[in-house]
Amino acid sequence: MEINEYFINQRRLRLSRHMRELSATVRLDHKAFIQPLFVEEGLSAPRNVEGLPFVQVDTLTSVIDTIERDLKHGVSKYLIFPVPAHKCESDFDFTFAGTVIKTIRNHFADRVWLASDLCLCSYTTHGHCGILDETHQNLRNQPTVLALAQYATALAASGADCIAPSDMMDGRIAAIRKALNTNGYEQVSIMSYAAKFSSQFYGPFRDACHSAPNTNGLHDRKTYQIAPLNADDALSSALRDDREGADFLMVKPAALYTDVIARLREHTNKPLAAYHVSGEYAAIELLAKEGLLNRAAGHLEVWTALTRAGANVIISYAARNAKEWIEQMEY
Repeated sequence: MEINEYFINQRRLRLSRHMRELSATVRLDHKAFIQPLFVEEGLSAPRNVEGLPFVQVDTLTSVIDTIERDLKHGVSKYLIFPVPAHKCESDFDFTFAGTVIKTIRNHFADRVWLASDLCLCSYTTHGHCGILDETHQNLRNQPTVLALAQYATALAASGADCIAPSDMMDGRIAAIRKALNTNGYEQVSIMSYAAKFSSQFYGPFRDACHSAPNTNGLHDRKTYQIAPLNADDALSSALRDDREGADFLMVKPAALYTDVIARLREHTNKPLAAYHVSGEYAAIELLAKEGLLNRAAGHLEVWTALTRAGANVIISYAARNAKEWIEQMEY
């Protein structure tokens, strides 16, 4: 068979590292990464998290040392998860969360950007993301939204740059935006967990935050988190949050939902955040531990997929490695 001497040779773009670098359509940048941080009230020393290698739950003192180390590795953006000691069913005390933000802000000033997760799952005795009715069978939307708006205002007053509501209540973005603006915090942004799925991949995180549902009534979060079988619901939820005033829209989990990121990118110009969640992170770490993949290359491949799908921001437990790994990345 004759081959036309002018046939298109795609392989020329792959033949050397230099060519692969020049022709790459994805450019990773460590400045687009956010590092999650857990800080627990009453903890006397940092503790490890089951299933999350290289991640710890900090004390109010040790978190300063953690951030100091991270800054040396190019990390300056954080998603804070305050874990209070006292749990109840209503009338929540947000003092510790405010203290965490204030402590970090006073020490680092504008050297760091602080987003704070906004949810009640670490505060409630039952582990759900809001206030339950007397039967513990139903989550009450409006009382939960009111509590979240109060919480958001307290975090903003303590120095948070961004509020990140992860509860998935209806109408909470509009309520939080109104509360922030009314109290003089128009400059504080909102990163909405806009498409948060009811996923099996949150296990290690729930150990870190003591936030697993434990009631005999409402035993899971399927009535307020999105079903993995309904991508249309995810899109509608995210676009509603966009209209209500969210500045960033987040998809969580991320690696298993690149189709949702791509669909959402077609409908909004807002920055999209992809949260590579604890179970997704743990899967790579376990494979690396067993010698079945290269740890850095595994995370880089996932980050590339998320960026290719349309994410502007990546939240990863390995964000503190991003600068080094990206600089050493083999094309």
